[in-house]
Amino acid sequence: MKRDFLTLADRTETEYQALFKRTHALKASRKRKEVVTTLAGRHLVLVFEKSSTRTHLSFEAAMYQLGGTVTTITAGSSQIARGETIEDTARVISGYADCIMFRTFGDERLTAFAKASQVPVINGLSEGGHPVQVLADLFTVEERLGSVKGRTIAFVGDCASNMGRSFVEATRFFGFNLRLGCPEGYRPSAELLAQAGARVHVTADATEAVRGADVVVTDVWTSMGQEAESAKRKKELHDYQLNEALLAKANPGAIVLHCLPAHRGEEITDGVIDGTQSAVWDEAENRMHVQKALLEQLILG
Repeated sequence: MKRDFLTLADRTETEYQALFKRTHALKASRKRKEVVTTLAGRHLVLVFEKSSTRTHLSFEAAMYQLGGTVTTITAGSSQIARGETIEDTARVISGYADCIMFRTFGDERLTAFAKASQVPVINGLSEGGHPVQVLADLFTVEERLGSVKGRTIAFVGDCASNMGRSFVEATRFFGFNLRLGCPEGYRPSAELLAQAGARVHVTADATEAVRGADVVVTDVWTSMGQEAESAKRKKELHDYQLNEALLAKANPGAIVLHCLPAHRGEEITDGVIDGTQSAVWDEAENRMHVQKALLEQLILG
C-alpha cells in the first residue's frame, strides 16, 4: 500500500531516526564521489503550481544522483491551465511515475491530488506546511550540534506561515522545545498549538523567544500569494527582524537557519545570513540529501 508524505505526521519518530541515519550515509557517499543507484529505473514527476528554485533543483538532483529519472511540469505548461481537474492529472501522472512531488497552494488540492494518485505523493510546499524543508532544517541541526532532542529552537516572524506550522508539528516527533516570537495575528492556530502541548511557547517578545536558544530560524514575511499584504506585514513584523543584536541573545554557539529565498534587510540582515553562525547554505544543500533518503523510503518501501 502506498504511503504519501504530506505532513510530518505521515511518519513516526523511529522512521525519522532511520531517515536521518540514511541521509548521513548518502551525504558521505556523495562527498566521496561514490555512485549510488538505488533508484535506477524509477521515475519521479515534479508538479509545480508555485515557482521554485531549491525544491525544483534539490528533487531533480536527488533523483538523478540515485540513478533515477525526472520529469518536471508546471501548471502553465500542462493541461491544468486549461481546466483538467487535479484528480485527473494525478491519475494520469501516476501511470507514468513511481513517485510524485506536488507543490501547490491550498491543502485541499494537495489532499485531492494524493487521494487520486496511485503512487506516493510528496508535499513540496503547500499553504499548510513545508515538511521537506523542516526535515532538512532539523537534519542540519543534528549535523551541526548533535541530537535535536532537547534543543531549544526559536522561530521569529510570521509563525503562522507554512514553515512555522511545520516546526510546531515537528516538536511531536523530534523532541525539541520551540519558542515562537511573533505578534498577534501571526500565530499558528490554537488547535495546532494544543496538539504540540508544552513543548511550544508563544511570545510577542522576540528577545524572549531567542534568549538562550540553540537555533534561531526565520522566513520571509510575505509568502507567495500574499504580495498585496506586503506593506502591512513589513510594518507589523518590523520588530522581529533577525539581526545581530537579536542573535546575540541566543547561545554563543547557536546556528541560524532560513529556508530561502531571503529578503535581506527585511526579516534578516546581511551580517546574520552571511555570518559565522549561519548554517543557511548547508541547510539548502541538505534538502537534496534528505530528499534522497525520503525518496528511497517512499519508492522502495
